Amino acid sequence: MNKTLAEILTIGDEILYGQITDTNSQWMSQELDELGIRVVRKTTVGDNEEDILTAFAEAETRAGLVLITGGLGPTNDDLTMPMLAKYFDSEIIKNQAVEDHVREFFESRGREFTEMNKRQALVPKMATVLHNALGTAPGTWYERAGKVFVSMPGVPHEMKYLMKEEVLPKVREFFHTPVIYHRLIKTVGIGESFLADKIKEWEDKLPAHIKLAYLPSIGHVKLRLTATGDDRKKLASEVQELIDQALPIMGKYVYGYGNTTLEEAIGQMLLERGQTIALAESCTGGYVQHKLTSIAGSSAYFQGGVVPYHNDFKMDLIGVKTETLEAHGAVSEETVREMAEGVRKKFKADIGAATSGIAGPGGGSEEKPVGTVWIAYADGEQTIAKKLQLTQNRKLNIELSQISVLNLVRKSLRS
Repeated sequence: MNKTLAEILTIGDEILYGQITDTNSQWMSQELDELGIRVVRKTTVGDNEEDILTAFAEAETRAGLVLITGGLGPTNDDLTMPMLAKYFDSEIIKNQAVEDHVREFFESRGREFTEMNKRQALVPKMATVLHNALGTAPGTWYERAGKVFVSMPGVPHEMKYLMKEEVLPKVREFFHTPVIYHRLIKTVGIGESFLADKIKEWEDKLPAHIKLAYLPSIGHVKLRLTATGDDRKKLASEVQELIDQALPIMGKYVYGYGNTTLEEAIGQMLLERGQTIALAESCTGGYVQHKLTSIAGSSAYFQGGVVPYHNDFKMDLIGVKTETLEAHGAVSEETVREMAEGVRKKFKADIGAATSGIAGPGGGSEEKPVGTVWIAYADGEQTIAKKLQLTQNRKLNIELSQISVLNLVRKSLRS
């Protein structure tokens, strides 16, 4: 099984200056990984001839596949095409098919086809031209001594089109790539080290061709199983069998697979049960509602919500008792329980959930420091409240609170 290494080279001063964020490299890395091609280096160089030529030479020593984006416009500061011609010692010629495409591209939009536009049709003679149906700058493919260079526009939607329609099929054929199969398991409510300890025995028994990676993020841990072989269907079956073996150990923390989000998982659970939900949010300021309603079709289960920051509205809108607030304060188990119960009744929902806390950076006390948050769940039969002791960072506290309250809903629905 051949192992192909790749380097991604991004050209443009605007990226070095921080004026444009390079999202292309991440996307290309993911696509190459699916083909079993490992990216060994990502390099960015400015619009400088010497730097570009040096980057080409260094990339060729490290990788069999070099993917280049940017620098393909018709102006004098776009140097990628002339530098590729120089690097491969190839004369530049006019490609009539490219010129015809560029002419049609402009004239069909009622725009003038200028002499400057014609320069997009000038390409190195040795290059194989890759048709860019979405723009005017063509992609180009170069082969030398068993290695491949590919140049594409830096505009993300044009680059992605060329990668999918032109580049990846040719790469797959040229390098005879292996099959790489990934499966992501999404977990919440458990830290990376605790999860690793729970599944250690299972992990130790994984076959050599299947690797496990831990991918932690705020409030979540993703487990990535990566299988390598020749038969995709067989690999998928093996990975699923391994997941089935692990679920009895960690299943209560698993909320989904692949690209599934926590809010999507909860929405699906509510749909399956024919239940609805409403939210009362204080410290999270409507963020939990935003997450739930970002999912298409959420109107089938989301009834509505309120953001009663001021205590008067906790009382007036959702019925929190005056004596509860006076005795315990807004950030308390007693108050958040009444918020969850009150919003459930207010919106005639099956489930009510609530948050109340001190997000910071100010407002804390010795008894209730910054990061103190109470969350609650109510369904008419039970009310569950939980205290969180979070951080000094306001944005992080809001993010962690919304994850925690959604996970409380998930666990309650699951049980």
